[in-house]
Amino acid sequence: MKATEAFAIAKSVRITPRKVRLVINLVRDKDIKVALGILNNVNRAATPVIIKLIKSAVANAVNNHEMDEGKLYIAEIYANDATRLKRFMPRAKGSASGLVKRASHITCVVKER
Repeated sequence: MKATEAFAIAKSVRITPRKVRLVINLVRDKDIKVALGILNNVNRAATPVIIKLIKSAVANAVNNHEMDEGKLYIAEIYANDATRLKRFMPRAKGSASGLVKRASHITCVVKER
């Protein structure tokens, strides 16, 4: 039986999920070549990570599940919260305020049309 989908996951990427979602919303439900073309023209910190993730999902589909690369599209792509790093920043009069450094788990699922 042939698999109908392939996926790749990037875990603990040190970019906030909100910033990642701004980029992945541009490529959801697009063909692979169109999505990579869009991402090559987006100037955001999350773009190189997402390009690498999509290429990894495509490689998994082609090499592990014998799918046709020309027919693939991004069926699902989403970013969830990963572990948060809690830090403190010094403030006036010897006090400190909290700082949360967020990370993301990004998942990409590709299917054939």
